[in-house]
Amino acid sequence: MSLTGYARVSTADQTPDAQVDALRSAGADPIYTDHASGGTMARPQWQACLAGLGPGDTLIVARIDRLSRSLADLVATLDTLGRRGVQFRSLAEQIDTTSPAGRALFEMAGVFAEFERSLIRDRTREGLAAARARGARPGRPPALTPEQQAAARQMRAAGQSLGAIARVLGCSARTIGRVTA
Repeated sequence: MSLTGYARVSTADQTPDAQVDALRSAGADPIYTDHASGGTMARPQWQACLAGLGPGDTLIVARIDRLSRSLADLVATLDTLGRRGVQFRSLAEQIDTTSPAGRALFEMAGVFAEFERSLIRDRTREGLAAARARGARPGRPPALTPEQQAAARQMRAAGQSLGAIARVLGCSARTIGRVTA
């Protein structure tokens, strides 16, 4: 049963010293430190930290935002830790999933994350519906104009290969295959 610390700073000119000192004072050893954005979970020391955690271990951070800037990523991370039998403590927010109050706070964060996801989903649907009502076609623009599509069909009917047509029109053979199918 280990107390593992994790510290993160976003830029090279920031120093993790205050976080590391707080984690040491809380008894964390080892302590993993990243100099990376919280917008990505693909941080080398974070991945090493996760790999070293097992059932009965506790992950300690100085502040909860050191794990992630996204509430959804944070909740997913804490859920993953919980399923692996790893407890979580945040020193600044006094969250401790080893206690009933800490688990309740964590569950509330999960409810808010789900609420945030549903709001995003609703706004996306509404935005797409409004765009369709204005005549906009969602998605990226077609690779070929209607004129180029007609030319591709004519070339294909004349027996030219997909690759040759693609080179002439400046697109992939797969695109030509879709257009001429």
